[in-house]
Amino acid sequence: MRRTGLLAAVTALVAGVLVWPSASGAEAAPAVFTHPGVTVSRGQLDFTRSKVLAGAQPWKGAYDQMMAGRYADPNRVPKPRAVVECGSYSNPNHGCTDEREDAIAAYTNALAWYVTRDARYAQKSIQLMDAWSAVITDHTNSNAPLQTAWAGSSWPKAAEIIKHTYTGGWPGSGRFATMLRTVYLPEVINGSHSNGNWELSMMEAAVGISVFLEDRASYDKAMAKFRTRTAAYVYLASDGALPRTVPSQNLDTRDKIVNYWQGQSTFVTGLTQETCRDFTHTGYGISAISHVAETSRIQGQDLYGTDVGERLRHALGFQSTYELGAAVPSWLCGGTLHRGLGPITESGYNALHNRLGFAMTNTEALTLRNRPAGTDNLFVAWETLTHGDNPS
Repeated sequence: MRRTGLLAAVTALVAGVLVWPSASGAEAAPAVFTHPGVTVSRGQLDFTRSKVLAGAQPWKGAYDQMMAGRYADPNRVPKPRAVVECGSYSNPNHGCTDEREDAIAAYTNALAWYVTRDARYAQKSIQLMDAWSAVITDHTNSNAPLQTAWAGSSWPKAAEIIKHTYTGGWPGSGRFATMLRTVYLPEVINGSHSNGNWELSMMEAAVGISVFLEDRASYDKAMAKFRTRTAAYVYLASDGALPRTVPSQNLDTRDKIVNYWQGQSTFVTGLTQETCRDFTHTGYGISAISHVAETSRIQGQDLYGTDVGERLRHALGFQSTYELGAAVPSWLCGGTLHRGLGPITESGYNALHNRLGFAMTNTEALTLRNRPAGTDNLFVAWETLTHGDNPS
């Protein structure tokens, strides 16, 4: 059986179609889930809390930034609705901004609770989560999968902290779990056959929800899709002459692949499928990769030592180089880039530089320049606070 398996792998490699290990490998669900365990662990939270309470930088400044914004407003009133309708670029916007921002606010208040142990923050987080779980039934229109992914990435981060660290009780946690299971998970778990950052964000939400629900089957399914999509999103020279593809997209010719990569025909390590679109959307994809890698590490299966970590490291380095202002060569995106990577480097940089020892000079420079990293108001929030130079 071993010889047969090896022969199959070699045959696939020669044919250029070997993707990476499936859900039986490093991304398989743990036998027992770790909580809190979506993007941020108890150890990371404890480190963050100790630094903030000691007034140490950059964590105290990051915390103060978070608390000074609208997401920590104690008078915030949740704005749930039964059906959230989001068209392309959130037009129409019927509850799209409200949902995403209430989810970020729930996470913000959960972090504030953990740092201060002030029950009022936990209760505000619960109020926001309960308000939505009592009302929402569906997401509609063309951006429904992405909208569900963005909000569905923040909700479980908040819920994990509250359910597993707040001692005051959360009677509505079961209803919230039902919301995630019936409204959010079905919208994201099967992925997207189109754009890369969409499916990466959808798998981030699916993985986080699966941890909260302790749903091993969904975790495995989401991780398998994540591995395939990550390999198709960030190019490595070891991939060969052309980037890897997602089989369901039928990108079976060079012309189709070049078109899918925004017209880019020269492939270099660290380039992403959306680099030539703009850095903002590229940042969404990179951020989702880093978030899933963090969650997987917390759950005991470290993807940073696989091609996921290698792709993340090179994607961060490549994009950071140009985000910092390096001249754009004519072969790259026709010599024009649309910068604006967003606050997305902290968690990947911390894992790959601080934990694993990679130099990452350009990513380091960009990370330090952007501190304290705030929020993109979509699904990324407060990562200098939670992941900046965090050894846990």
